[in-house]
Amino acid sequence: MSTSAPVVIIGAGLAGLACANYLHRAGRPVLVVDGADAVGGRVRTDVTPEGFRLDRGFQVLLTRYPEVERLLDYGAADLRAFRSGAVIRLADGQETTLQNPLQQPLAAFSALTSPIGSLTDKLRIVQLALDVRTQTSQQLLARPATDTLTFLRRYGWSEQIIDSFFRPFFGGVFLDRSLSTASNFFEFVFQQFVIGEAVVPARGIQQIPEQLAARLPAGSVRLNALVEAVGGNFVQLSSGETFAASAVVVATDGETSAQLLPPSPHTAPTLAWRRTTCTYFSADRSPGRGDGLLRLNAASNCLAHNVSFPSDIAPEIAPQGRTLVSVSTHGEHGLDEHTLTERLRQELTAWFGPEAAQWQHLRTYHIPYALPVYTAGQTPQQELRVAEGLYRCGDYAAYPSQNAALATGRQVAEMLLAS
Repeated sequence: MSTSAPVVIIGAGLAGLACANYLHRAGRPVLVVDGADAVGGRVRTDVTPEGFRLDRGFQVLLTRYPEVERLLDYGAADLRAFRSGAVIRLADGQETTLQNPLQQPLAAFSALTSPIGSLTDKLRIVQLALDVRTQTSQQLLARPATDTLTFLRRYGWSEQIIDSFFRPFFGGVFLDRSLSTASNFFEFVFQQFVIGEAVVPARGIQQIPEQLAARLPAGSVRLNALVEAVGGNFVQLSSGETFAASAVVVATDGETSAQLLPPSPHTAPTLAWRRTTCTYFSADRSPGRGDGLLRLNAASNCLAHNVSFPSDIAPEIAPQGRTLVSVSTHGEHGLDEHTLTERLRQELTAWFGPEAAQWQHLRTYHIPYALPVYTAGQTPQQELRVAEGLYRCGDYAAYPSQNAALATGRQVAEMLLAS
């Protein structure tokens, strides 16, 4: 393999930018190409004419992800944390607050006396929290798995706490309220919420990939460059322009990767995706009263599954005097944007009062390829080397998370540096 030509990385999402960063640190020339108009892949933020900064789908960063700690400059990202816990709207319309007693000991009493589950249920949460603290992320992901719902029932939790807490909370994380996601991934994510914080950069989630891109040499990221064909030593754009490459890394989503890479058992997996819809509203004031807690809906027949007020913790993402309201609807709902918005208004008015009927609709993001499905029996790591000079990376090749995207990018870089 000649190292005079750059390693050409297709895709300027987290996986591709991580790979480029590790190669650049080691002195290897890199060229990142992406068909989009900005870096980030699925991790993007749009700015409206009014000055709202809207992430493309509600996204948070978990601060104790090992790969994030390894690569991200937290200070430069200006991270703002949600409080640990959530306000949960029960099926009867009542609300209760469940806070994490391991992170906030003074909240333990309210957590134990809340109507969500029995005392035994809550003690089992503490028991699992203590268990996952003693394990590494790799150990948790390597555990034998069933689906999350079966795991919860075998652990001994009641159906009441499963339906009122685990489904709305982890169903929101997995975009899967059926809890069919693999239980070893549930344990890994549970650990992240126990030991770390859920945060957002002060100016939107895209600050993360932009930080990674800013570390690369000038001219090493080419945007609006749609790739048409690849080989082990070249990349051809749809414009006809061709780049010589010492190696090629396909760091796109799984669907695009399967189209670009040569067919093989490793490169053409049957992919399934979790979908979500994120609807943004603008409010005169925050219904969250600045408490920094997520709102979860335990009712199974509602469209407003998760609600947050990100401008409560990051005022920079909304114009002065306005509150940004983020509403997530998971799965297939079959509604057009207008119908969905009006149905959400009705639910939000019942939840937060008549003021919600006057909230201004800002934008709706339909995200059909939000997260790859990860079920019991899937390997936490697929083959990343495809052929001589050809590699791939991305969370679809491991497990659905920012951590996996960064990890596979790092692993490909290490393979290239060792070859």
